[in-house]
Amino acid sequence: MTVSAEDRETAPLAALAELVAGGGLVVLSGAGLSTESGIPDYRGPTGRAQRADPMTYQRFVGSAEARRRYWARSHVGWRRIGEAAPNSGHRAVADLERRGLVDAVITQNVDGLHQAAGARRVVELHGGLDRVVCLSCRQRTPRMELDRRLRRANPGWAAAATAIKPDGDADLTDEQVAGFQVVDCTGCGGLLKPDVVFFGENVPKPRVDECFALVAGARALLVLGSSLAVRSGLRFVGRAAELGIPIAIVNQGPTRGDAEAAVRLDAPLGATLTALTTCLPPSDGALVPAVPAQ
Repeated sequence: MTVSAEDRETAPLAALAELVAGGGLVVLSGAGLSTESGIPDYRGPTGRAQRADPMTYQRFVGSAEARRRYWARSHVGWRRIGEAAPNSGHRAVADLERRGLVDAVITQNVDGLHQAAGARRVVELHGGLDRVVCLSCRQRTPRMELDRRLRRANPGWAAAATAIKPDGDADLTDEQVAGFQVVDCTGCGGLLKPDVVFFGENVPKPRVDECFALVAGARALLVLGSSLAVRSGLRFVGRAAELGIPIAIVNQGPTRGDAEAAVRLDAPLGATLTALTTCLPPSDGALVPAVPAQ
């Protein structure tokens, strides 16, 4: 029997809908889910040309110049992250949670867009850019408060970034960074750091344990927009595979978890998830035809 091109395209979506319709899902999301909100990813189509030079925790705490450079770049990049709006993919995940099909979201992203879309149970594996923490007294304050303080400390300073990474790090020249004034904690004078996990820094163990517990209690794991190139996310796919929990992956491009996936779609996230929400089986179990995403 000859399988039509249309059937080849819709079969993976139908298989994904069948898996999702059973409920009990935990979503593991990555930067690819936020690209349609204007935030580039690291390894997908919008991120392939980006230079990989992440700030490490050791450099940040050990060098005043490294902190100046980080905060100047992040001050510019934060505007893009702070102004970003949830896209149809984020809204689809929130809709699946409202329907009782998704139990929780584990996100590797630091942009807060799942929550902005209405998702309620979200574990930010790597923290959130909307908060700042003092490394001495551990006080947490809103990023908008720091943004106002940095604007007051740097009157007339302006810089345009040539590129912005998913963590809000903007590419600036040395000339743009020079003279930027960093501010410290208003409570104790300690060093301020975004409330995110830097390279060289460990995700807090209680947070990791919570994520492992969510995966262990899931009926299925749905990976969205992550290449799973680093262990931080891949370990949860590995745990699901060990426990025999079905894994579905929707991502543009290959991932390190593809061999473990029961369902795999290489497709744009927004259109695919929107189509998914419209083709979930009703109570009689028959699939409703998908409405093409605009």
